[in-house]
Amino acid sequence: MATGWAGDGAVQDQIDATVSDAIKRARNHLRQQGPGLLRCEECGAEIPKARRAAVPGVRLCVDCQTEHDREQRINSGYNRRGSKDSQLR
Repeated sequence: MATGWAGDGAVQDQIDATVSDAIKRARNHLRQQGPGLLRCEECGAEIPKARRAAVPGVRLCVDCQTEHDREQRINSGYNRRGSKDSQLR
């Protein structure tokens, strides 16, 4: 039973969203299977042969991977349940 501004399923919705986010983060950390791409799937830049050999299943160039990792670090520390924004949804 939710109280205040929250809807009846708000707590379960927050739990589901937290679990979903954790699953997405875990899947992003898994090594890709198969051969890597020749070109970055984000920007289309050529991925050097040395990078393809060092990182099996590579899909991003160094610059795009660096940006992706930076965004993951920023978003990974966010506590959804403790956020006032989550209570306003």
